Amino acid sequence: MNLLIYKTQSELFEDLIDYIVTIANQSIAENDCFNFVLTGGNSPKALYELLATTYRDKIDWSKVYFFFGDERNVLPNHESYNGLMAKRAILDPLNIAADHIFYVDTTLAPEKAAIEYNKAISAHFSGADIIFDLILLGMGDDAHTASLFPGTSILDNKEVEVDSVFVEKLSTYRISFTAPLINKAKNIAFLVFGETKAQAVKHVIEAPKKNTKLYPSQLVNPVDGSVTWFLDDAAASLLDS
Repeated sequence: MNLLIYKTQSELFEDLIDYIVTIANQSIAENDCFNFVLTGGNSPKALYELLATTYRDKIDWSKVYFFFGDERNVLPNHESYNGLMAKRAILDPLNIAADHIFYVDTTLAPEKAAIEYNKAISAHFSGADIIFDLILLGMGDDAHTASLFPGTSILDNKEVEVDSVFVEKLSTYRISFTAPLINKAKNIAFLVFGETKAQAVKHVIEAPKKNTKLYPSQLVNPVDGSVTWFLDDAAASLLDS
């Protein structure tokens, strides 16, 4: 695990973008494509906007395929739909081709949406192991990541797949990568900032004993890849080291 801490969000974003650009260009050089999993919520919006403007010439975007690590059970035109935020912040500004974007079809029931997303991803990887080049993750103040929330059934799913899950605290379904699917990735990056995340960061990173039911982000442990935490000072403020 790599732990990087920054004084400001702008410094964090600058380094995270360099990290993304390096992995993207290496993946394109080696495999002629970059399979990139986006995270949702509000935290990455400014990051995506920077990639689509200031840094747009650093990557050959025609070789990039975009996926979503989780999605909310709302229609695609809903303001809470992760795909809509990404569409506005990065995908449309970069004129990404429709067949390079893998949205979750939330017009379907959650279980069916997960099944169809599994099929779409498997088809993209032509039946080979599903190993993404880079997965971006956020983390909530309850230590959830993607839609792996504390105490939910998806935490016990040992399959490399996308699954649907009912999140009781939110009274709604979500569609999410399972931990085993996340852990197949070559590179995983957590983007976490703000003092509201400090307690969760401390539990996930420094707890003497793992409790993945309570702190699901502890499930992220790549099989053959690397995980890097990009934190600001506020999020890292309770860490001992």
